[in-house]
Amino acid sequence: MDKILECVPNYSEGRDKKKIEAIVDCFRGKDNVKLLDYSNDENHNRSVVTVIGEPEALRAAVVESIGKAIELIDMTKHEGQHPRMGCVDVIPFIPIKNCTVEEADAVAKEVAKEASEKFGQPFFLYEKSASAPHRENLADIRKGQFEGMAEKMKDPMWKPDFGPDTIHPTGGVTAIGARMPLVAFNINLDTPNVEIATAIAKKIRFIGGGFRYVKAMGVMLEERNIAQVSMNLVNYEKSAIYRVFETVKMEARRYGVNVVGSEVIGLVPMAALVDAAEYYLQIENFDINQVLETRLI
Repeated sequence: MDKILECVPNYSEGRDKKKIEAIVDCFRGKDNVKLLDYSNDENHNRSVVTVIGEPEALRAAVVESIGKAIELIDMTKHEGQHPRMGCVDVIPFIPIKNCTVEEADAVAKEVAKEASEKFGQPFFLYEKSASAPHRENLADIRKGQFEGMAEKMKDPMWKPDFGPDTIHPTGGVTAIGARMPLVAFNINLDTPNVEIATAIAKKIRFIGGGFRYVKAMGVMLEERNIAQVSMNLVNYEKSAIYRVFETVKMEARRYGVNVVGSEVIGLVPMAALVDAAEYYLQIENFDINQVLETRLI
């Protein structure tokens, strides 16, 4: 592939394996499209797909997946720990190779236009594609979630960028746009008290006075009966994984709580993990080119 875009669509289904596989099938067996990873979380009731491709081929596959999600997912019956407003909740496009943010933005808008016309799904443009400053932050767009979105969209400030002026009756509404790579990173605590996770999240996220490039919230993992600090590190170079991890551990101690594990959702840039390894191992003068796999042809 000469030009490579990455797309990481989030679908509001994490429990029904047949539905998940049917959606993921939209990315299988397509020329110039490669499915890299997909994972589901039953507590969040959400699946995250990571796929790359040539812009035109990727555009077509994403549109197909939107149609399949609208067909299979009924948001009036959806419940889960993760905030959501649509069957396809968010669709980011990320430039990877020989592509610019502007090209990613163009593809995002093409997808929104085609999918809204085909399926009647409304779309908000967010991040680098946002049509207004108050629409840049996904959390601001999603506020009110599926249940409150129809009322929210009566306000002219929240008229969608593409599609009808109100939600799809079962598909809700979708955010779409171009952004740079991020790390979806979660930290699990040895407590069932989600209020502690929420309090820690408020301390470390940017809007609470924490790290500039961290978005965070507290969620409950019902199956494991533990609370989790769920995060997006939107610039891992400036808000490093190890720095955020150590801060969560420090904040947890004030509640007599310990960290029992962490997880990465989807794919993560190698540099982000090398940065953490360099810190914890105290490696001096380390260079990423010392990683064996970076030298393989």
